[in-house]
Amino acid sequence: MDSRLHADITARLDRDFELSKIENGWLRKGKCPNCGKKELYTHAEHPWVLRCGRLDKCSYEGHVKDLYSELFESWSDRYPKAPDNPNAAADAYLRDSRGFDLEKIKGWYSQESYWDGKQQIGSATVRFALPGVGYWERIIDRPQRFGKRKATFSGHYGGTWWSAPGADLTQADEIWITEGVFDAIALIHAGQVAVSALTCSNYPSAALEALATARPLSRPRLVFAFDAGHAGEGFTRKFVDRAIAEGWEASAAQPPTGRSKLDWNDLWMRRELGAEQIKEARYRGALLLAKSPGEKATLMYSKHGWATFAFDFERRMYWWKLDIDKLTKVKQELAEADPDRDEAELREEALKQSNSVTEICNCQPVPLYYLKNEVTDEAWYYFRVDFPHDGASVKNTFSAGQLTAAAEFKKRLLHSGAGAMWKGTAGQLDNLVSRWTYNIKTVATIDYVGYSLEHKAYVYPTLGVQGDRVVPMNDEDYIEFGKLAIKTLSKSMKLDIDTDTKAPDNGWFDRLYLCFGPKGVVALAVWMGALFAEQVRHRFESFPFVEIVGEPGSGKTTLLETLWKLVGRNGYEGFDPMKGSQVGFMRTMAQVSNLPVVLIESDREDDSDGSKGRPKQAFHWDSLKSLYNGGSLRTTGVKSSGNDTYDPQFRAALVIAQNAPVQASLPIMERIVHLRFDKSRQSEAGREAALQLGRMSAGEVSAFLLRAITREAQVMDMVEERTRTYERRIAEAGSKNQRIQKNHAQIMVFVDALSLACPITTTQQDEAKALLINLALEREQALQREHPIVEAFWEAFHYLDNTDDEGFGESRLNHSRSPDWIAINLNHFVQVAAEKRQQVPPIADLKRYLKTSRSPRFKDVCSVNSAINGRHNARCGAKEDMRPQTVKCWVFESTKR
Repeated sequence: MDSRLHADITARLDRDFELSKIENGWLRKGKCPNCGKKELYTHAEHPWVLRCGRLDKCSYEGHVKDLYSELFESWSDRYPKAPDNPNAAADAYLRDSRGFDLEKIKGWYSQESYWDGKQQIGSATVRFALPGVGYWERIIDRPQRFGKRKATFSGHYGGTWWSAPGADLTQADEIWITEGVFDAIALIHAGQVAVSALTCSNYPSAALEALATARPLSRPRLVFAFDAGHAGEGFTRKFVDRAIAEGWEASAAQPPTGRSKLDWNDLWMRRELGAEQIKEARYRGALLLAKSPGEKATLMYSKHGWATFAFDFERRMYWWKLDIDKLTKVKQELAEADPDRDEAELREEALKQSNSVTEICNCQPVPLYYLKNEVTDEAWYYFRVDFPHDGASVKNTFSAGQLTAAAEFKKRLLHSGAGAMWKGTAGQLDNLVSRWTYNIKTVATIDYVGYSLEHKAYVYPTLGVQGDRVVPMNDEDYIEFGKLAIKTLSKSMKLDIDTDTKAPDNGWFDRLYLCFGPKGVVALAVWMGALFAEQVRHRFESFPFVEIVGEPGSGKTTLLETLWKLVGRNGYEGFDPMKGSQVGFMRTMAQVSNLPVVLIESDREDDSDGSKGRPKQAFHWDSLKSLYNGGSLRTTGVKSSGNDTYDPQFRAALVIAQNAPVQASLPIMERIVHLRFDKSRQSEAGREAALQLGRMSAGEVSAFLLRAITREAQVMDMVEERTRTYERRIAEAGSKNQRIQKNHAQIMVFVDALSLACPITTTQQDEAKALLINLALEREQALQREHPIVEAFWEAFHYLDNTDDEGFGESRLNHSRSPDWIAINLNHFVQVAAEKRQQVPPIADLKRYLKTSRSPRFKDVCSVNSAINGRHNARCGAKEDMRPQTVKCWVFESTKR
């Protein structure tokens, strides 16, 4: 191992696992990440694999290439090419990432380069020549940037193989045929003669024909040693049969199958390619080639000596049982009948007659990993169910209860896949479950879609993003970021995300700007900011609410649906919180992180009572106040005997879209950035652009999402550096409210950040930022006005209070005896208004909003010695017409004070 790489690895091991104490050439006493005990160890000079010393209770094993993948990615940066060493990066890659002895493979390879013209990115490669064909090369600099492409070919390699330069295969007694070049080199290091077929589907017919011609009398044995998995195993069987039919002596060898999918190169790196491991690989190959369930079971019994066990064959599950008494009896009878018969033959024949093989499942359940929701204490085992027919495999979860009860397992299995039937007993299931669940891989979970602040990664249904790395979901339905394995449990949201971030611009931004102008840019910046809401709240405590309002036909629906398409969601505008239950509303609010939550038409309007524009049914905006800081949505009890509760946090960005502006308390109104749309920009060209936006799908425009979040570091640097500057600019323009300054300044920063994700010009950004400054000033001015219901109340009050039917010129509604106060009984107010046929807001709305009155300022609700009733009683002659002296009133400070 290179000294610089060794130093980097050991420094990280000490930092992450406290693994620095050297004993007899080993680093020991590290903290195991699985069990937490101080039993982790690795080789001091070759720290490739970390292992936990608690073999029976933990047996954790991790490879440094998985734990610190960043150290094994940019080889050209760490080892630049030099005139005296043109293969510097290739040498380092083969030595440090593949574990090869460079002296053994000297002259077998060269360092070259690969360029992806579509993405305009390149990488150094390790190239191996294919004489008479071309070459095969492996990309070595951050290969994940190239998607599924890890290697490239030149020439038609079908029917050929790669062999080590200078190797004389005509002298070999046995040749191992692997899938990859690095697998062949690993086996060569382990003392085997090996070649690479380059892919598992390539039968090296031409190479074998040439070898047969060169060695016609005694052909070498062939060992097909492809990787484990459906493809490798299927072609291994096929090619072994073909080779035998062509006159070759052929067998198979298989790398171990289990929680870690290892190839021959991985085994070499782990120092696990010795004689015992090679013998074990041949045994696994023999199991793969078994022609019947009985043959496979006999091989397993011969190796392990188990009297009963479950096993799979051709994607079905079987149960082997040996009758020991019958075995002894049959063997004795055979020996008596033929005393000269060989002992091995006697045993083999006796085994055939004294065992039974029973099918217990007509498919093959394969355990993949364990899932647990730590908050709710729910857990599942994730299985893949394979079928012997050509139907697709299915994946599903099984709970502990379903795995430990044969009847429940049978029902769940049949529910998971059509025709999947369990036929075994409870004891047989227990035997399988103990094997399935022992030391099974654990995958972390989140119960929402989007950004996980704890894991610092974006997790979507089909891919994940960490830093600038985009990682697709693997074949087992989870996402791996080095040592982090994670998936979302949420199934409610379907996203169609375009991963081609280098694709040419298709004009969506220009159409959006044509339709909506600077206001459209501000709305787009809100969506951009929503992708970083958790990080912004983590550093700056809050992220603003945004209100998109406008008259019908102003294009709000087109705008919102287009913005949703940019983050992968087709045909969606938002949800109406008044149409669902409270639980459904809260779950919808909690199911995304770093994505918008759009509430549409939350207030209802009804003109039937003559109060045009007054909400008939209003949403209680004050209940959402804590979400500004990412607060708790609701609290529920966890089903347990303790006092644990579940408090899902708001991790999204709140957007409100409706025709009428929000009317709420001052604290809520301060938290909202108000954006109003009208029809002033509508034109024939804009109509055509809007139609084109509507025809675009999320798959065509959602590269915006990945362009944005893969630049997380740059975006957050902008937020750190520019927010305070924009706050000062808004303050200099005349704003005095610091919350309004902060909200609008944050959106201004994300207007700047749009240049990282879409083709916006500086002029367009300046227009949007100027608009936001004006919006801040307008918002502050608007908040100085009373609520419309309060304004309507005081307007009615002043009109009615001066209408004295008795002609005394006295106040008709103010019960206060002091000129410093105004005291109003609301029932009295409504009664007088009805007598004068004045339309006034309902008492319920008055009680809700009068507390926000500022001019005159609300003081209290209390009992008042009524001046109005006092005057009435003084003039009243009849005792029965007397009114109560004390009246409950809403008291306000008089503006005449």
